[in-house]
Amino acid sequence: MNATSSLGLAAGAAFATELLILFFLLRFMSRHRVTAPNYRGIEIPIAIGVSFPATLFVVFMVERILGVYPGGEAGVYLAAVTGISLLGFIDDLIGTRDTLGFRGHIRKLFHGELTTGGLKAVGGGIIAVYASALLFKSWQDILVNALVMALFANLINLLDLRPGRAIKGFLVLFVILFFAAKSDLFLFLPLLAAVLAYFPFDLKAKAMMGDSGSNVLGFTLGLMCAMRMNMPFRLGFLGFLIVAHLFTERYSLTEIIERCALLRYLDNLGRGGERRGE
Repeated sequence: MNATSSLGLAAGAAFATELLILFFLLRFMSRHRVTAPNYRGIEIPIAIGVSFPATLFVVFMVERILGVYPGGEAGVYLAAVTGISLLGFIDDLIGTRDTLGFRGHIRKLFHGELTTGGLKAVGGGIIAVYASALLFKSWQDILVNALVMALFANLINLLDLRPGRAIKGFLVLFVILFFAAKSDLFLFLPLLAAVLAYFPFDLKAKAMMGDSGSNVLGFTLGLMCAMRMNMPFRLGFLGFLIVAHLFTERYSLTEIIERCALLRYLDNLGRGGERRGE
């Protein structure tokens, strides 16, 4: 089987596996009341992003059988996104909104109080450093790449405030990084296929992937940047991520989008009119 056929089979397997997992997971979450009101007050299943690592497990197994498994990089990637999805899952289930912003969580941490946001920040940072140390050798690469992965993970989380917004942001950045960094398709295409399978549920406000999913998407973007881009480009992305985080600490991203006609159009694109109770 040639590489193109193998890629197509891996993508198809990821898409089908994600749909199968969603079929059971959405019903499971609803039945056990793992739900929350979305921004319109509609109760929908949450933390559905845990489906992404599960899909990757299955697809990487298929790739192994086909002889196109990406090797040790896939093992590190799978372990990292599983861990960071678990941190997001904890926040999705028991997190509260009484502490907002990165600085708020870190401030509480220094006062001896661990919030779920603080757990994500510390745990996500450890996972990013661990993955970076396994994949890269120099301390400069380890430090910069860990920061890029951790901040990318949180960036997608910051976008996940309206149906489809975070995934739209992920798709745009995925395309940019794929062509700029010439990323390994066997490693990253399965997640893209899984996200596309899930996308309609998120866009139509039928489910929320939560931090369980946004962490996975962001970490993946960070790893794409870290693995193939040279240091000047990585530092450029790191600067962009730092500025973006500082900006969102002070200003509401949703308000900015609502004020700009083009951004508002893109944000609403495909969403349609969700009727209360849908």
